[in-house]
Order: sequence, then structure tokens, then C-alpha cells
Amino acid sequence: MRKIIAIGESVLDTVFKDSQPVRSFVGGRIANAAAILGSMGLPVAMVSECCADRVGDIIIDYLTRHRVDVNSIDRYTEGSTAMSAIFSDGMGKDTMVNYGVYPSQRFDVVWPRIDEDDIVLFGSLYAITEPQRAGLFELINYAVERKAIIIYLPGFQHGINFHIAHVMPAILENLEVSDLVIAHERDLRDVYPGETAQQAYSDHVEFYCDNYLHINPDLTVIRFDKGGKALPHPAIGIPTRHMLGWQAGFAAGVIHGMLKNEVTRANVHQLSRAVWLDIVTGAQAIASCCANPDNGLDPSLAARYAAEIKL
Repeated sequence: MRKIIAIGESVLDTVFKDSQPVRSFVGGRIANAAAILGSMGLPVAMVSECCADRVGDIIIDYLTRHRVDVNSIDRYTEGSTAMSAIFSDGMGKDTMVNYGVYPSQRFDVVWPRIDEDDIVLFGSLYAITEPQRAGLFELINYAVERKAIIIYLPGFQHGINFHIAHVMPAILENLEVSDLVIAHERDLRDVYPGETAQQAYSDHVEFYCDNYLHINPDLTVIRFDKGGKALPHPAIGIPTRHMLGWQAGFAAGVIHGMLKNEVTRANVHQLSRAVWLDIVTGAQAIASCCANPDNGLDPSLAARYAAEIKL
């Protein structure tokens, strides 16, 4: 049975309005994508770390309720689970303050079993900064050796201040091992400021990975393939403030579409336009259903999507 392995941060987000907390939820596109896939009944494991504290318990409970395997989440005891305070101005511009204390030894996780044609989703800050990147990339290289399909989300939490040049070697290594890259316009601005999607793909991405899905702010999607050909996909749904849910749903939808169309490591770089059309439009449809305060799928929809896949 094919499995999904999601590798990324475990963090609890709390939204404040007028200095008052209005809601909390598990943050991170990868964790939320894992929960969406788990709600479909698909075999998915989360590889991450969080403290053995009350906040960490909330994250573990959320993933477990969505049927995500949490055996590869390191529950460290020295420190505290990461939290983000998001201050909304009501005008679409948020500011963020991050909290959390990590132990000196990072990413001490139990590796999940990875077999040929399993799908590995990774990215975020974990994938580009030390010390946790070393352990993460060792696991990614193992997944490549095991002939898994590798999907990379190059974005990271916006507003983090560091010199992109310092982490560019890590980004290039991530691109090199990937079979598919998925990025939002805002991710692109963080990594390649001032460049269009076409320029970024032609000048940076294509040399390493020829499959790239670019999400525009209006939720249209551009698919780039070998030769730099840009194939636009019209939006399904309308722009939303719940972009965490939308982007998590899109990543989960791409994986759902790959399983539905029986995409393997052997054929992922030779897919027909019709197959890509089904994958992308299906992912957009799932994303539009997840663009809500809960960042997830209604159980009836999850069951419907689950029925489309032969495991």
C-alpha cells in the first residue's frame, strides 16, 4: 500500500484581533495537508518535533483525530512547543511574533518506513536552516534512494528576517532531489525577489526540477514543464483570507490526484496534459473546500474523495 510522508514544522497559531485572542489552530501547510489527507483515510505519517507539553499535546491530538500517524514526531522534553501569535489589523495585513524553545539536539525523529512510489511532502523553514535541516535532508536522501516521489514546498513563514543568500544552497539541494515543486507567488518573492514565475522557473527551477506548479494571488495556477512551457489553469473559487487552509488543501489535492491517476516515480516526469489537468483542477477543488477557519475538509467530502482512490 502506498503511503504519504509529510515532513515539516509543528506549531500552534493564535490569531489576535484588538489585542484579544479569537482562535487557535495548528499551523503549517505541511501539517494541515497531512491532516486533510488523513481525513480521507489515506495512510499518512507526520515527521516533526514538538515538546511534551500541553501545546504539543494539542498538536498531537489534532493530527491523531485526523488519523495521521504521529510515531515519527519527536516529543522533546527540554524546551517548549513553537507558537505563533498573529495580530490581525482587519485590513489583510498581519504581523507575527514567534515563540518556542528547542533543545540543542534537533530533529531526533524515528524514521518512518518509506517504499517505492510512496509520496514525500517536505518544505518550510525546517528544510533550509540548521540544525534540523541536516537530519531532515538525510531522511529526504533516503526517500530518494527508496524511489519515493518527492514534493517540495519552498515557502516558509513570512516575516522571518534572514539573508536568503545564506540558505540558497539548501534551497538548490532541495530542488535537485524533487520531482515536483509547488509555490505561491508570495513564496517566490521571498526566494527570488523581483522575478516573475516564468523567470524563476527558467533561471532557477527548471535546471533541477522540471515540474513546477505556481499559485497566483487570484488562485489561478500556472503549470511549468520541461522547456519552460507555461500552462495556465483558471481559478476555482475566489481569493480568501484562509490561505493556510487553501494551500494545505492544494498540496493535499495534488497528492490525492497523483494517487488517483496512479502516478509513480517512473512516470511522474512524463505525464500527459490530460493527467496534469485532472491533478491540478482536482487540487484546486479540494483547496477551495479547505479555505475555511478549520483549514480542513467536511467529513462527507473527505469520504467522497477517499472513494476515488484505489489503495
